[in-house]
Formats: sequence, structure tokens, C-alpha cells
Amino acid sequence: MELHTEAARSRDDELLIVRTFDAPLELVFRAWSSRDHMIRWLGPKEFACTHLDYDFRRGGKWRGCIVSERYGENWMSGEFKDIEQNRRIVYSFAWEGDDEDNIETLITVTFARDGQKTVQRFHQTPFISVESRDSHIEGWSESFDREQAYVEGLAAKGLQETKQ
Repeated sequence: MELHTEAARSRDDELLIVRTFDAPLELVFRAWSSRDHMIRWLGPKEFACTHLDYDFRRGGKWRGCIVSERYGENWMSGEFKDIEQNRRIVYSFAWEGDDEDNIETLITVTFARDGQKTVQRFHQTPFISVESRDSHIEGWSESFDREQAYVEGLAAKGLQETKQ
């Protein structure tokens, strides 16, 4: 499996992660648009997504929980702001809880073909601190490692949908 990841820090309050997948664009988009796909890869390594309410439509709400032995339950939620099929997803994201770093951020994920591969660009802003941004770079990069293994595994098998 060829890995291509690029993390860029344009400003102190934003992050950009670019990842190239050896999988069709439609499948990579579906990994984000389908709850049944997303629950299989959402969260850094050593985390499992145990809960995901996912109303994937403009104005739809989402709420999820990722769990690890070390960090326990971590709840997050937001709202879908804009969706362009196979091109772009824009949604709000906030950790739930009383921590002062739990501010609402805006995430924009875009998808583009590169021959037989798909380029996924993930942008998130604003962050309250450089430390918060940097912890998100690590967490999202590990989550995208899981996404990549998942969608490339499906693509290698010629599957576009999950089999129950």
C-alpha cells in the first residue's frame, strides 16, 4: 500500500492534511457519506467508534463517540453545512465537554481524481492554540491511516459497499 500524506500548517489556527488513496473517488467519498463506512475508520489508532448518529444532508446533525482504553469516551458533534456529491463536504466539529479548547471548528473535505487514485484534502479551522491544532494533526492523520487501509482494502476486492 502506497502512503502519501502531507500535513501543512498555513496559519497557527488551521491545518491541512492531503492524502492520496489508491481507490476510486466515489468509494472514498462514500467512506465519508455513509455511516456504515465511517464508523469503521473514524478515530485515531487504538480508538474505536462506538456510537455514530449521522444525518448526512445539508443541515443534518451528527454525533459520535470514539473510545480508547487510555482516554475513555470522547464525544463529538456538529452539523453538515454543505455537501456536493463526490466533490466536497463542509461540516462543523466540536468536542463535547467543559474543556476550554472545545470550540466549534469548520471542516472542509474535498475529493479529486488523480488518474485511478483519489486525492482527499482535509482542512480544519480555527484552533484556539498551536498545541490543539497539532494534536488534531496527529489524531486525524491516524484516522486517515485507518480510512486508507479500509477503502483501499475494499477497492482491492472490487467492493463499493460494505457487506453485512
